[in-house]
Amino acid sequence: QVQMVESGGGLVQAGGSVRLSCTASGLRFDDYAMGWFRQAPGKEREGVSCIKWSGDSTNYADSVKGRFTISRDNAKNTLYLQMNSLKSEDTGMYYCAAGNKWRTKGCALADFGIRGQGTQVTVSS
Repeated sequence: QVQMVESGGGLVQAGGSVRLSCTASGLRFDDYAMGWFRQAPGKEREGVSCIKWSGDSTNYADSVKGRFTISRDNAKNTLYLQMNSLKSEDTGMYYCAAGNKWRTKGCALADFGIRGQGTQVTVSS
């Protein structure tokens, strides 16, 4: 059974940092591109960042470029998202997801069909 479990969310002040983790089981982790998606109240889920199966290519939403860093440890079946200089608009439920397509630009939710339950990040201003 495939499982994706996110952790690391919480309440943080604007300007602060948070590191999210996602541990996957039940799949061959290094066969999949991995991504982080978020959903704010009343908004659609959006792609934040994604990383190719080998880890040698990454994509970021314009809104997080220069502040967030995605990485993966294939030996630990774990995906990370380091979030710095957080803003109130970064508040939302953050989900990790796995998929077997890779685009040179962007992270399309439709390409990442295996998804976790999410972890909440709340940024207070």
